[in-house]
Amino acid sequence: MVLQRSPKPLTGVRFPQPLLLDKNMARQNKDKFKIKVAKDGPYLISGYLPLAKEKIVSNKQGESVAWQKIKDYPLKENYALCRCGHSADKPYCDGAHLKSKFIGTETANKQKYNECAGTLEGPELDLKDWPELCALARFCDRVGGTWELITKSDDAAFKKIAVQQACDCPSGRLVAMDKKTSKDIEPDFEPSASLVEDSAAQASGPIWVKGGVQIEAADGFLYEKRNRVTLCRCGQSKNKPYCDGTHIETGFKD
Repeated sequence: MVLQRSPKPLTGVRFPQPLLLDKNMARQNKDKFKIKVAKDGPYLISGYLPLAKEKIVSNKQGESVAWQKIKDYPLKENYALCRCGHSADKPYCDGAHLKSKFIGTETANKQKYNECAGTLEGPELDLKDWPELCALARFCDRVGGTWELITKSDDAAFKKIAVQQACDCPSGRLVAMDKKTSKDIEPDFEPSASLVEDSAAQASGPIWVKGGVQIEAADGFLYEKRNRVTLCRCGQSKNKPYCDGTHIETGFKD
């Protein structure tokens, strides 16, 4: 297969910084973390899911090369994150979706990733790709692009870059797979959520959800748990609840 690139907020409970979840606590609480998509409203977060802000680091050519955490938010048991893009208290919901009459109908394909992703084969790596999930983070563009690098994955340097680019893809559109073991190569993420800032694109990006957090649709459907997905927070995505990169086109700022 040839692939082409292509109303008030919950106040919760505040805790001092030393009580932030460590890795062991995160693993023990993994099944308690949940994101509920409210009908035409915010994302309702429960289970003390850590929230941070991270920015895409770019090189001189404007290419995305790394992630950098720039802020940790106070830990809360329950909180609501703006989904319409109009809150004056971003990232939290302030009920603006009611005033703006936000329509947040979920339109995303509810099939599982492996049912929809195509596969590009290389000598030592294969690349699974579901373009519909693309959030335009652009980590896949360097050194000829991830797709080209996969075809040269018998070269150790190219293989390393291909793996890094696929793992840096926040939406999980791209997943590199080891041909010898037939296992997906994934970063080791603890359950968390991060607000993305994209300075090169001069826009605020999606909510990057990591570590297999359960996301529940407004109608009760449980989306597939994945290690990384991106949720729209500008309110304009045509693939809700997922991000489709529209925040760049609209110049969304939080």
